[in-house]
Amino acid sequence: MEKAQVAGELSGGRFAVLGMGGTIAGRAERAGDNVGYTAGQVRVEDLAAGLPALAGLALDFEQVAQINSKDMRLPELQCLVARVQAHLADDAVSAVIVTHGTDTIEETAWLLQTLLAPAKPVVLTCAMRPATAVSPDGPQNLSDAIAVAAHPGARGVVVVCAGRVHGAVEVAKVHPYRTDPFDSGDAGVIALVEEGRVRDLRPWPTQARHTDRVSAFLAASAMPRVAWLSSHADAGAWEVESLLGAPAARRVQGILVAATGNASLHADLEAALHKAEAAGVRVVLANRNGAPPVPYPAQPFADIDGLAPAKARWALALDLLGA
Repeated sequence: MEKAQVAGELSGGRFAVLGMGGTIAGRAERAGDNVGYTAGQVRVEDLAAGLPALAGLALDFEQVAQINSKDMRLPELQCLVARVQAHLADDAVSAVIVTHGTDTIEETAWLLQTLLAPAKPVVLTCAMRPATAVSPDGPQNLSDAIAVAAHPGARGVVVVCAGRVHGAVEVAKVHPYRTDPFDSGDAGVIALVEEGRVRDLRPWPTQARHTDRVSAFLAASAMPRVAWLSSHADAGAWEVESLLGAPAARRVQGILVAATGNASLHADLEAALHKAEAAGVRVVLANRNGAPPVPYPAQPFADIDGLAPAKARWALALDLLGA
C-alpha cells in the first residue's frame, strides 16, 4: 500500500480515499471499448486528479489493492477492512471513500457495514466504463461520492453510482452493462445526488450483526467453508451428498441454499439438506430472486436477516467463524 496526499483547505474535515481497482481504474486499448478493458490499472489519486468537486478538500489517497473485483480474495478484503477501521478511528478523518469494482461491491459494502457499523460515512463508488472510455462514468461517480461523504447526517456504508445512494444491506447489481446497474429492491435508495447536493429519502444505514467478529475476521487465514447451492427444477441430492462425502479437511461447515419462490426447495434437495443438518452442517436459506422470504410455518430452514444469497453466504461464514 502506498499513500499520497493532496493538501487543501478543509471542507467538512479530512477524507481518506482508498483504491481497490475495478473498472473505474480500468484501461482499454481503444477509447471506444467499454468491455474489452483491463480492470485496476489507474491509481486512485490519478482518478481524482482535476475533478472540480475535489478542489479545496484535504484528501489522503491510499492504494489498498489493484484488482478486478470478481477476483477479490480474503487477504484483499481483510486489508480493506483494517484500513477502513484505522481511518474511522482517526478523529481527523470525517469520512472514507473507496473506489471498487462493481461485480462484488455489494459483498464488500455489506462486510464493512456488518463488521464495523461505522457512525461516519463509508462511501463505496465504482464505474461501468473504464477510465479510458470516450465518456467514462467514474469521474461523476467519484464526485458524487465526495458529496455524499461530506453530507450532514450521512453515516454507515453506502454505494454511490449514477447519482443514487444505496444502502449496504439492500444494494445488488442487477445489470451487466448499463451505467446504473444497481437496485435496492423494495427499500429503495437512501438518497439522490443532484448537482453535488444530496437529497435524503430514507434513513442511513445502522444495521450491524458481526461487530464482535471483526478481530477474528482480520486474523483468519481462511473463512469457514460454506457451500452455495441453488434449488431449481430437477434438483437432486447429489451435490449435498458430495459435500458430505468429502475428506475431513475439505468438509463444509455450512450450506447456503438459494431457494425458489418464497424460500421453497425441491423436495429431493430439501431431504438431503436435512441429512446435512443432522450431520452437523448449518443450513441457511436465501431467496434466489434476492428478496427477503416472507416467513411461513413450513419454512424448512432459517434465513439470516432476509439477506440475498451473496451476503447470506458471508453472514453464515461469519456466524461460523470462531463459533
